[in-house]
Amino acid sequence: MRAGRPMTAATQAGVGFRSERGPILIALMLTTGLIAIDATIVATAVPSIVRDIGGFSAFPWLFSSYLLAQAVSVPVYAKVSDMVGRKPIILIGIGLFLLGSVLCGLAWSMPALIAFRLLQGLGAGAVQPMAMTIAGDIYTVRERAKAQGYLASVWAVSSVVGPTLGGVFSSLGLWRGIFFINVPLCLLAVWMLGRSFHENVARTAHKVDYLGAGLLTGALSLLMLAILEGGQAWAWDSPVSVGAFATGAALLLIFVVVERRAAEPVLPGWLFSRRLVLTTSLIAFGVGAVMLGLTSYVPTFLEGVLGTPPIFAGLALAALTLGWPISASQSGRLYLRIGFRRTVLIGMLLVLAGAALLAFMVAPRPAVLLVAASCFVVGLGLGLVAAPSLIAAQSSVPWHERGVVTGTTMFARSIGSAIGVAVFGAVANGVYSSAGAHDAAAIGSASTAVFTAAFVAAGLTAVAALAMPAVTAQAPVAGPTDEGDA
Repeated sequence: MRAGRPMTAATQAGVGFRSERGPILIALMLTTGLIAIDATIVATAVPSIVRDIGGFSAFPWLFSSYLLAQAVSVPVYAKVSDMVGRKPIILIGIGLFLLGSVLCGLAWSMPALIAFRLLQGLGAGAVQPMAMTIAGDIYTVRERAKAQGYLASVWAVSSVVGPTLGGVFSSLGLWRGIFFINVPLCLLAVWMLGRSFHENVARTAHKVDYLGAGLLTGALSLLMLAILEGGQAWAWDSPVSVGAFATGAALLLIFVVVERRAAEPVLPGWLFSRRLVLTTSLIAFGVGAVMLGLTSYVPTFLEGVLGTPPIFAGLALAALTLGWPISASQSGRLYLRIGFRRTVLIGMLLVLAGAALLAFMVAPRPAVLLVAASCFVVGLGLGLVAAPSLIAAQSSVPWHERGVVTGTTMFARSIGSAIGVAVFGAVANGVYSSAGAHDAAAIGSASTAVFTAAFVAAGLTAVAALAMPAVTAQAPVAGPTDEGDA
């Protein structure tokens, strides 16, 4: 396939709002904001949602359904974007996210809300990876170090705005507003992208691997169902539990076989034969698990154990999502100087330190400020891990492979988030079952168990970071039409 670059201005100097690519950068920041705000605003409102429509034991599915849909759709969107271009895919994603947001705001029960969150996730599966891929297309590695600061600022603002809005809406009993606020943002994002981003892609006939995508969706859905409902809806050793695990594993094996024979597989085998792509995908998986493990349970922990008002619980969570963009915005300077691997390893040390502090010191003796401080340290570490590892993977491939590589990394992070939430939810539900209640003591014990599990996940992620090959921030590999990259 011969694909044109999104803009001929891609090689022109300057990164910022006044440069040739400034309008596109603003559009990418706006679309990134859709996902960034959603990442924290929902977690803060969980207690209010449960009080209104019930379904406490099912609330982890609010995150799992969203993340599952996001995860399984990312490889498909990524593959198609390498065929037809980035713009139509990101616009489709925004449209699905908008529709899901409206329906979530109208939800009448927890099952309905979970279903509509799944639709939101299908949209998010296109929005976030495409924004990152477009940035990879129009900026060189050195320029991305500066552009990352702009994109990270979106997460910094959202880390405060999201939890604060979630807390305010929850305190006022208006939790549905956290979904309706997405409507004007989505409409503005569509207008900005349609006006500023243009690409010239030579479209040719391709085969989309729908069978592979369907098998992957079925496998992951069954495995997550088995993890979340095991010990709750049915016993772990019951026929239903065993059947769900076995069927999910079988579908996963069939998926591997199908992918080897597919003309254009949704997850090409060469991705996992390259050590850099494999290790950065494993790192992304761990980042997703740690991030969602904390964002899903920190507000519930503070509100349930200390009786902290939603707005203050949200601000404590904001410390996590504020630390991330602060360090991410500076990570470019670091990896340009010492390389991607060393930057990632420094980040993992901070993640381990913050997670250990939260699990073993703060959780047994909770205090809002200490929880916020621990989350801030974890966020600082994640900012030095997520962006450099993704950029390292992007920079190793030409244009026609960049979409699928970016999508694979984001897919791994989404799967890590989805499975992480499922596992942490199973851990928490196990504690609730043993306690026979959802009182402050049970919530405290469950949260401590979840934070400990997050620390273990961080340790495993550190192992993957150690296996990451040492690469320097060189210019991206040039593809057939990537004249400006070399």
